[in-house]
Amino acid sequence: MAIKLSAAYSKKLGLPGYSSHSFTVSIETELRNIDNIAQQSARLYDSLQNVVDQQIQKTGFVPPDGYGIEGDKNGTWNCSQKQRELIEKIRTENNLDQNALDRLAAEMFGAKVQVLNKLQASGFIDALLDRYGKRTQRGQYGRRYIGRSNAAAKGANV
Repeated sequence: MAIKLSAAYSKKLGLPGYSSHSFTVSIETELRNIDNIAQQSARLYDSLQNVVDQQIQKTGFVPPDGYGIEGDKNGTWNCSQKQRELIEKIRTENNLDQNALDRLAAEMFGAKVQVLNKLQASGFIDALLDRYGKRTQRGQYGRRYIGRSNAAAKGANV
């Protein structure tokens, strides 16, 4: 009497741009001798693992950062409203044009300011504050931007 031995091995890898790929191999074989099931299982597992590991290295298409993310034509941003307001406030108070902001965003994230997500916008704001902003105060809600117009009035070191 033959015994069927089925095995499968699968691996999934994360890739840039919130992408991933996976590869699965499964096989079914018959064992004539049930005395060596453990050895046959181990051999089968090792074979499947080697095949999957070799094949999964061929990633194929990997989307670049920002792939599929584009701001809409209505001028909406992907970050929060407060982040947008702070970025625009820093831009206005430092007489920066939109191209300067987009260049910095492109250097940092390979995308325009409007398509930055909340995490990216947070890092972008930190970079803007380091370059153009005044020092921040810590308050109940974390960082507070002290703009040029009211920095001296609040007694901040400028």
